[in-house]
Amino acid sequence: MVDYEWYRSFIAIYKHNSVSEAAKTRMMTQPAMSQHLAALEAEVGEKLFKRISRKIVPTERGKELYSQLAPLIESLDMATMNLKGASLPTLAVVKIGTHHEFFNAKILPLLHKLNIRTVLEFSEAHQLLELLKDDKLELIITSQKVPTPGIEYLKLMDETFVIVAPESYAIPDAMDRAAIEKWLSAQNWLSYGLELPMIRRIWREHFKKRPLLRPVHIIPNNDLILRAIESGAGLGVLPTYILEHAADLSKAKIIFGELKVNNEFFIAYKLKHKHVSPIQEIIKILYEHI
Repeated sequence: MVDYEWYRSFIAIYKHNSVSEAAKTRMMTQPAMSQHLAALEAEVGEKLFKRISRKIVPTERGKELYSQLAPLIESLDMATMNLKGASLPTLAVVKIGTHHEFFNAKILPLLHKLNIRTVLEFSEAHQLLELLKDDKLELIITSQKVPTPGIEYLKLMDETFVIVAPESYAIPDAMDRAAIEKWLSAQNWLSYGLELPMIRRIWREHFKKRPLLRPVHIIPNNDLILRAIESGAGLGVLPTYILEHAADLSKAKIIFGELKVNNEFFIAYKLKHKHVSPIQEIIKILYEHI
């Protein structure tokens, strides 16, 4: 008799072309995953995968079985989740991941609109994606779109990055692009990271070169970068929503406003959760207000 878990393991192996990677996503050991596959192949009576180089690929019988099973497993998982949600007397819980600065500026003001309990995880984009893949999060809001099987991205908004200086900074007038680049290169800079994220993009898009800068301070927090700018520590590149959320806009200013770059923010979730009501409610509220 076929065990339902054999099907789920088969689906995971099919998606990842790897027994070891599938085992990680299902939080199983590799031998246990291999045992599931062997048992299913014995039941089917044919091999479902063949090894090519360092990965395994489905046989024709494997492809046929996947096309039959995938929509059924997805529907069953969705029905199970909805059943659990309906049976609970309390509000549904959704695990959401994003960057803490984005949460503070954009999502925190909307929490009172959610008829849902949330569990928040704050991390960088690549870590959020891994948590989503491992089912440790159900929805993430991220600035990186990495095509991944089984995960859907919806564009939420554009964010604009600008150069910000202390209000007391004297900015030269009537400079051409080359003179602006030379002046900026001579200033003290604050950066989110050693690789100069966003500073590098501004230089490439507007000056067509790499920045030759050595930041005086590396501060991996945009809110704190703004505070350091306000104190006169130097220049920085910040998203405009950080400035909009600032308590006091009199201590910092945008300079050379034409030297801006845009970045996209996405909502991402697993396709198996696409029609789950609490997730759809969160997405609706985010679109209405952000």
